Amino acid sequence: MTSIKTAISIREPLFKQVEALASELNISRSKVFVLAVEEFIKKYQNRQLLEEINRAYDDIPDTAEQLYLGKVRRQQRKLVEGEW
Repeated sequence: MTSIKTAISIREPLFKQVEALASELNISRSKVFVLAVEEFIKKYQNRQLLEEINRAYDDIPDTAEQLYLGKVRRQQRKLVEGEW
């Protein structure tokens, strides 16, 4: 996989924390940033997916759908009653 160099500007206290963490983990500063960005992207994508799921379940059935679901449930009940 091709790597691309990029430059970022961060405040000095954060830079020092990154340097300390990289030293503690025995990895490069670049690797610290890569890991952080990968984690951020995963969390963002998970939030997006959760929002999509919530939107899908927010769709309350309208009156026609509720009537249809009631008929389906009654029919299902009739079919199952004989089996038990």
